[in-house]
Amino acid sequence: MTTSVLQKSQIRAQGTATTKLEAMREATDILVEAGAVTAEYLPAMIEREKTVSTYMGNFLAIPHGTNEAKGSILRSALSFVRYAEPIDWDGNPVHFVVGIAGIENEHLEILSKIAIVFSDDDQVAALQAAADVDAIYQMLEEVNE
Repeated sequence: MTTSVLQKSQIRAQGTATTKLEAMREATDILVEAGAVTAEYLPAMIEREKTVSTYMGNFLAIPHGTNEAKGSILRSALSFVRYAEPIDWDGNPVHFVVGIAGIENEHLEILSKIAIVFSDDDQVAALQAAADVDAIYQMLEEVNE
């Protein structure tokens, strides 16, 4: 039995963070609530960010933990948070923060699926315009396949 990596409960159409650190915390809190990671995952996310920015372009950042954080990952999952006001991510405007936790190398497959969605400017515009969580989920549910 596989659990979907993305469920509607892991999507926020209106994020509340205003800084990069708050956004990483918001993304991690959703993963903790989903039972995907322990609270120790946030420091690993912050540590990764110190060595390499997880800004991906097209208003997207994908914070995730370091390899040393594998013990704090309970199952593969992602969180999706949209911000009306852009968050400054190392000088880049970010409207979407996708927190990823992957068992073994599953995060690589999840990352590639998210990258495909965000490589399409029309999809990004549709995600920005999406009315609510249901609309966002419909656009992203292919990550569960």
